[in-house]
Amino acid sequence: APVASSLCVRYSHRAVVITGGLLAFSGMALGFLGLNMVWMYATTGFLQGLGISFSWTPAISIVSHYFSKKRALANAIASAGECAFAFTFGPFFQWLISQYGWKGALLIIGGIQLNICVCGVLMRPLASSCLLEASHSETETPPGNGASRTDKEDRSAVTHKTFNWMLVRRPEFVLYAIFGILAAMSFFVPPLFLVPLSYSLGIDESWTASLLSILAMVDFAGRLLCGWYANLHVTKTVHLLTMTITLISTSLMLLPLANNYLSLAIFTGFYGFFFGTTVAVHITVLADVVGMPDFDSALGLFMLIRSTGGFVGPPLAGLIVDMAGDYRAGFYMAGGTLVLSAGFLVTLDQLQQRKERGSQTNIKPEKSTLPYPSLHLLKLQ
Repeated sequence: APVASSLCVRYSHRAVVITGGLLAFSGMALGFLGLNMVWMYATTGFLQGLGISFSWTPAISIVSHYFSKKRALANAIASAGECAFAFTFGPFFQWLISQYGWKGALLIIGGIQLNICVCGVLMRPLASSCLLEASHSETETPPGNGASRTDKEDRSAVTHKTFNWMLVRRPEFVLYAIFGILAAMSFFVPPLFLVPLSYSLGIDESWTASLLSILAMVDFAGRLLCGWYANLHVTKTVHLLTMTITLISTSLMLLPLANNYLSLAIFTGFYGFFFGTTVAVHITVLADVVGMPDFDSALGLFMLIRSTGGFVGPPLAGLIVDMAGDYRAGFYMAGGTLVLSAGFLVTLDQLQQRKERGSQTNIKPEKSTLPYPSLHLLKLQ
């Protein structure tokens, strides 16, 4: 992700997405050869994974560059494709394997991923996200006052054409990155243990498969509804994210109480819905935390740091499940970790509010010490 963000800053989102599509296709097409296990790791693992990162990171980033006032809704709609994929392509992949074998399926899926290049071509390059937002507030420079506005924009574009690694020194970004680690530790656990938990409850396999479909459908609805609500600007995005994280943790704590298919489906629906609301706004919150000039750099660093949580979370949950001898323990672990992550969001919000109050105090005009403005006027005369 940082490599993809760096290339976006250096070149363009369009070029990086097209490169990602070619890498993803190459990984799957070369995996078709299936020479040995090391070959599969290098092709369908590393090469395709690199291509997906090169495709996903710029695609998410450019949406935030395109939209300002409706950024949350735009991100929600853009990310909703993941839910459509989970709902429709899973059975489609199984059909491909049954018809063409796993090698043929890899080749066909690689051909589908080649369409990423088409999506990349449609991404119109933007000069600089910071210029787009600054252009609304920056006024024209009067004649004879030095450099023109165009010159200033050119210099600003050059200034932001480097990857900002110094974001790791900003307390706001660090707090949000820690939130990302803890959240990623939890998000991968429920889909991993949901099916085994249903089996342990004696639920039939045909009904168990429908749980994942329910998860995808309510996830889709949650993203769109939360994106629409965030676009109303009724609630501050970081407050909205804190609420959704709290509701997710609550649903995960209650999910192990299910003892039949109906109750398990209901709690799964709650989890999926609130998970969708979180996905809809967490990128928007990142843009609010760091600002659009540093957003590309922040997204790459955030994804790199957050991935450590996704790497540690499932094995840790598996260890806890093995020690407890019950799949419910994994859901308790995920819920508790999310509660801890919400605490870092609260700390981040308090830090932002403190800085806002400090900036307002610094720019507050000095008041006259005289009790009446008229006396102040007389004094000036």
